[in-house]
Amino acid sequence: MRAFVFPGQGSQKVGMGLELAEASAVAREVFEEVDDALGQKLFQIMKEGPEDVLTLTENAQPAIMANAVAVLRVLEKEGGITLAEKADFVAGHSLGEYTALCAAGAFSLADTARLLKLRGQSMQAAVPVGQGAMCALLGADIEKATVLAEAAAEGEVCTVANDNDPTQVVLSGHKAAIERAVAMVKDHGIKRGVLLPVSAPFHCPLMQPAADAMAEAFEKTPPSALRVALFANVTAAVVTDPAEVKRLLVEQVTGRVRWRESAIAMKDAGVEQFIELGGKVLGPMINRSVADVSVTSVIGMADIEAILKEL
Repeated sequence: MRAFVFPGQGSQKVGMGLELAEASAVAREVFEEVDDALGQKLFQIMKEGPEDVLTLTENAQPAIMANAVAVLRVLEKEGGITLAEKADFVAGHSLGEYTALCAAGAFSLADTARLLKLRGQSMQAAVPVGQGAMCALLGADIEKATVLAEAAAEGEVCTVANDNDPTQVVLSGHKAAIERAVAMVKDHGIKRGVLLPVSAPFHCPLMQPAADAMAEAFEKTPPSALRVALFANVTAAVVTDPAEVKRLLVEQVTGRVRWRESAIAMKDAGVEQFIELGGKVLGPMINRSVADVSVTSVIGMADIEAILKEL
């Protein structure tokens, strides 16, 4: 059994998609369609930067999605396969969940781009700059991270945002609380705490205004039927009902990304092969979370040609 997985924020880099666009008209069409949907030259930012503009949440989210969908479309149209035939499940990390849903047919490419642009803008606007922060805890499992978050909170928000793998957990919340958590890592038997260069505290209760904005957006653009079942971030369980997908996407804005548990659940469901499209971020997390699975990253044309021989 096989799962296709899609990366989240942090996987963006200047030059992304350029090699694919030069090699494939199918990829170029994806980038053009996203540019048209957003009314901006996003692909130019992806190709040329500047990096600080690409890293803005409202640009990074649709850019990462467009890059992964371009890889998928080249696989499908030039490789002559369909995702529905080759995938048993899809999953994505945070914004990657939207990419997974686009791949599974729940949202059109244009709608996915617009939803992610709005999501990025809403997340940025939810908390004034400088009031929130996130940190990565290296050498921490979920139990240690949870105890640390509770100790550092002191009446402020400090909570687990991403349970990535058995060695990496991300905390999110008020800036002072996150800084306290970083200062306290050694007391909790955690190797390192690193403040993340993010513009807002994602996946914590402070994001409630963004969750409200997305709930409103889904009333106008609800998900359609899925061609492939999704493992959802906030439940680490299979979902296929569009109404449930909509509810979980709203919950995901303030809720925890349960990636480690998702990897375990997919393996328990029989997945032996994970294919990450558009990045090399999730593969290492999956390998640290589950044993005896194959993980392949597909980014450029050479990767696409290689994976087509396996599919």
